[in-house]
Amino acid sequence: MSNRVEILEEYRQANNQLATLKRKESESIRHSEDTVRIEPHYGEEMTSLSDKCAQLDMILEAMAASED
Repeated sequence: MSNRVEILEEYRQANNQLATLKRKESESIRHSEDTVRIEPHYGEEMTSLSDKCAQLDMILEAMAASED
């Protein structure tokens, strides 16, 4: 069971980091009446964290399914 708890904690940390990067990214956008061009500053890191969250989510789902 501790393995599941460790994976869940790792998932929460990665998800929190991803949310922080998304917030920082959105704060960097300057509002104007002109067309806004968004150039991601954290794109690669956000993609990596998103992939990690997806993988950990699949592991947690598989663990839950095996318990049923």
